[in-house]
Amino acid sequence: MATRPARNRSQLPSCYYEGYLEKRSFKDKTSRKLWTSLCGDTLFFYNEKRDTTYVEKLELSGLLSVTDDGTQDRNLDAARLNLKMKDEMIKFTAPTAEARELWKGYIRSVTELSVPSSLNLLPGQIHMLQEAVEREKERKKKTSPPPVSSSPYITLQADMPACYHTVSRIEAEMLLEREVKRGNLLLRPGSNGNFALTTMQNHDGSIFKHYRVNRKHTGGFEIDVENPVLCATLYDVINYFVERTDRYLIPLIMEEAYEKKISYIQSDEENGEKSVQQASTNLIPPNLPARPVLPRIPAPEPAPEPVEEEDSCLYEIIEKEKEMDSSASPPSEPDKKAQKKPIMPPIPAPRKISLLPSPPSSASSIKNEPKMGNLVDPLAQTISELKQKLEGKAKCGD
Repeated sequence: MATRPARNRSQLPSCYYEGYLEKRSFKDKTSRKLWTSLCGDTLFFYNEKRDTTYVEKLELSGLLSVTDDGTQDRNLDAARLNLKMKDEMIKFTAPTAEARELWKGYIRSVTELSVPSSLNLLPGQIHMLQEAVEREKERKKKTSPPPVSSSPYITLQADMPACYHTVSRIEAEMLLEREVKRGNLLLRPGSNGNFALTTMQNHDGSIFKHYRVNRKHTGGFEIDVENPVLCATLYDVINYFVERTDRYLIPLIMEEAYEKKISYIQSDEENGEKSVQQASTNLIPPNLPARPVLPRIPAPEPAPEPVEEEDSCLYEIIEKEKEMDSSASPPSEPDKKAQKKPIMPPIPAPRKISLLPSPPSSASSIKNEPKMGNLVDPLAQTISELKQKLEGKAKCGD
């Protein structure tokens, strides 16, 4: 199977590979041989090769893996492969083993945006896969919404209108057709960082219209119609379409439904039957207990300053003296005066030194009298005089 140029389908992305595949899933009772086109990251299935309207499609964004299937087929040349999606397993049968390798290569290259290395292909086929990867990268750059921070007029995602959906042109049409009860107008990403607006009307079938909304460098947006319309914000763009069509166009807002009542499942202890019960909505909230008053905790006293070991003995002596002074009786006035006077040591009387020799005395007194060179000790002289007087009184008594 060889690739061929994509058919002229303006609503489909770029076609990378086409061919017949037998498709079978859990929903299909029997295998169906369908013409399959890989356009962008989506597989489109047609009943015949010449058909221009596809019967179903498979988005590969939820692809988990692509593996070979070794199950034997009645056609000995056929080769099977399995596509594991998030919610189902889809089995395909390719006409040849080479076709299976090419389908695996294109599917993985488009979803992973890189050419896998574990493929049994020729260099020319590898080059074709590389070209498909580059084209897919460029396509995703154009269809992806511009970063929010790139616009000075849209600072947050919440500033986007609620009918803004990140879908392509064909996906927008399918979304509007599926959600016709919710709205028939949506805003989507455009090319070159701009926006596009898609509408759907019913007139003997679904009629889709697409409008370009350009971003102005000077600020605001412009609806690219015959007479361009300037709008300050994207909200003004939506309001312009709604008001100009007498509110026939309704923005498509995908809001999920929310429950209005609180319910729960209760099980009967006797028979084990379960039933849905509705919670009462007139419940009175419980009263919160009074806030306890915490007792005041006194501030801790400051710790005494540490006393150095050298001054500890002196500190004890001072404290003892203070206790003794406080316990003793108060002194009298004279004592107080005496205490005020400083205690001085007694001053000795000046010594009298006589340079004359002492009179002769007895031999015993002379022997006991100390001599200090030519000078006589005055104390020894006084002692000798007293001894003479005592000896004289003793003689008179006799």
